[in-house]
Amino acid sequence: MTHFAVRRLVLGSVAAIAALTAASGVHAQNVKTVGVTAIVDHPALDSVRKGVQDELKALGWEEGKNLQLSYQSAQGNTATAGQIARKFVGDKVDAIVAIATPSAQAAVAATKSVPVVFTAVTDPVAAKLVKEWKTSGTNVTGVSDRLPLAAQIDLLLRVKPGAKRVGFVYSPGEVNSTIVLKELKAELGKRGMSVVEAAAARTVDIPSAVKSLVGKVDVIYTTTDNNVVSAYESMVRVADEADIPLVAADTDSVKRGAIAALGMNYYDLGRQTGKIVDRILKGEKPGAIAPEIGSKMSLVVNPGAAEKQGLKLPEALIKEAAEVVK
Repeated sequence: MTHFAVRRLVLGSVAAIAALTAASGVHAQNVKTVGVTAIVDHPALDSVRKGVQDELKALGWEEGKNLQLSYQSAQGNTATAGQIARKFVGDKVDAIVAIATPSAQAAVAATKSVPVVFTAVTDPVAAKLVKEWKTSGTNVTGVSDRLPLAAQIDLLLRVKPGAKRVGFVYSPGEVNSTIVLKELKAELGKRGMSVVEAAAARTVDIPSAVKSLVGKVDVIYTTTDNNVVSAYESMVRVADEADIPLVAADTDSVKRGAIAALGMNYYDLGRQTGKIVDRILKGEKPGAIAPEIGSKMSLVVNPGAAEKQGLKLPEALIKEAAEVVK
């Protein structure tokens, strides 16, 4: 091979490498990165995450092609939630999806520039994620799982007519739950009913908190408190043994032993959240997107759980249910 042929081959190789590098760079620029963080793994929050992933896929975001999605669970530890949020910020992700209030608070504390989309947060204003239920002008927006409490109490009374004392197990460190407790007291008071509260700071405290309600309440109402949902089976055991009806705000809890729930469909909540993430990945500013409330609720009942807890569900309630757990 002549000197000129060798030189031409080398130059051609260099040009080819440069072209590949440029193409790779273009491809990398077209790949969006999303960090998903949840305070803990449990069915409701897992459903939210699945909904987000499915909605993004339906809108054309394919992992490994134009989307890189990372998931981290804080395993119930708020300090870990902070570490995860800071890692995502350091990785310069295009958006952070924060599932449940503690993870959302950690993400908002970690950055004022990376878009944060909260989800499964009852009251983003009280949690200080946004100042009001309007466009924030900041890097934060999202979807709330706030439920109208009047309808929840109506359900309690259909399950246990004449109930006066409502047991409420909650985590005092979780803003979602303390807000619901305050509102529950006010709403029950209007009907001549009262709350008997049992605080449980950690998941391991749930069984003793539930046992403290035995003999003091007519029914127990549970929300999407992350500690409570994580240890739900321990609540069910006590309710079954003591014949205390267990009514939930989380439809997934009905499959685990609650009698009934009129609650947010958390998978659909995730799909709704995914639509907002899509808008941000396509260039919209989170501060120009007003926070939303989950738009789909459903009634789920479990007649078998009712029998274990000393009740028979009204046929009318069973017929109204979107799902009857067998």
